[in-house]
Amino acid sequence: MKYFLIAGERSGDVYGANLIVALLKKDPMAQIVCYGGDEMKAAGGELLSHYKESAFMGFYEVFTNLRVIKKKLNTCKKELLAFHPDAVIFIDYPGFNLRMAAFAKRQGLRTIYYISPKIWAWNKGRIKEIRSFVDKLLVIFPFEVPFYKSLNYSVEYVGNPLIEHIDSYELDTSFKRSENHCWNIAFLPGSRKQEVEHSIEMISKLAHQRKDLFLWIAGVDNLPIDLYDSIIGLSNVRLVVGKTYEILNSCDAAIVTSGTATLETALWNIPQVVCYKAHPISYFIAKYLLQIKFISLVNLIVDKEIVKELIQKDYTSENVLREVDLLLTDEKTRRKQLTDYQELNILLGQKKASEIVVEKVYNLVTKLL
Repeated sequence: MKYFLIAGERSGDVYGANLIVALLKKDPMAQIVCYGGDEMKAAGGELLSHYKESAFMGFYEVFTNLRVIKKKLNTCKKELLAFHPDAVIFIDYPGFNLRMAAFAKRQGLRTIYYISPKIWAWNKGRIKEIRSFVDKLLVIFPFEVPFYKSLNYSVEYVGNPLIEHIDSYELDTSFKRSENHCWNIAFLPGSRKQEVEHSIEMISKLAHQRKDLFLWIAGVDNLPIDLYDSIIGLSNVRLVVGKTYEILNSCDAAIVTSGTATLETALWNIPQVVCYKAHPISYFIAKYLLQIKFISLVNLIVDKEIVKELIQKDYTSENVLREVDLLLTDEKTRRKQLTDYQELNILLGQKKASEIVVEKVYNLVTKLL
């Protein structure tokens, strides 16, 4: 059978890659084309477009790149028609994917949405689009099931794909922490250009203010290395590309920008503080539209503050260092966060998400053939 997968950012690329592996295991003769990244390509998908070409985050950033996004949508529609798959699998990326789902459904194609649009955070009105254009919605957070039930829409929780991804990951055992500093701190600045640009100045401040900390910066290979030029020469900073899990596994605590990385850090059982700063216009809009108490996935899943969130004006070097010091030296604070992580793990469960998704997709397609 033929499958068309669409992911639009780094985390979606990882989830999509796991899905492709599971699809080919279930259906060895499957033809798979995708919008995604290097991981999906390596897993066996034919990559039509890389997410780094249009990975925009924030209302302002999206608005100023509408022409690029529209061009990509039109190209994707043409490629979808030409390939005419048995199923289209949408992975997160709602601004783009809901439009593509509407187009695909009008062409009579089967549509499966894996990793729900975050309508629980804002814009519940999108449920109308989901009802109209999505044949099956598969979610990865337990709280999404009762949320959709309250909207009279049935979804299935398939487990969280990060769990299987981390479980199958083979650490590079040659990676060593710095023994010349009191503490090793992971800094995860994100995978988008805007996120990294916002983080560079903070990394420099922290490095200069605290020589007893060694900062490991988790770089990503989809961004140009010169983005990090201003911090590479600092004596207590080291940039390592493509080794996020090795960095986390070797560090005493982590400073993490909001997103999937907060959940990854928790699943590695590393104490963390979550930091986030957006373009002022994006933040102003989000402040009035978002309907959630927290920005980090860890806090959202457990529905309480497990990790400290420093947002916008609160994201200062003084506040970051205060919270990091508590995680490093206050045993009560550190132990409480690690204990709360156990509650998180229980809620997520141990399902193999990719295999479950493939079964759902395969059953839907074969039933309708």
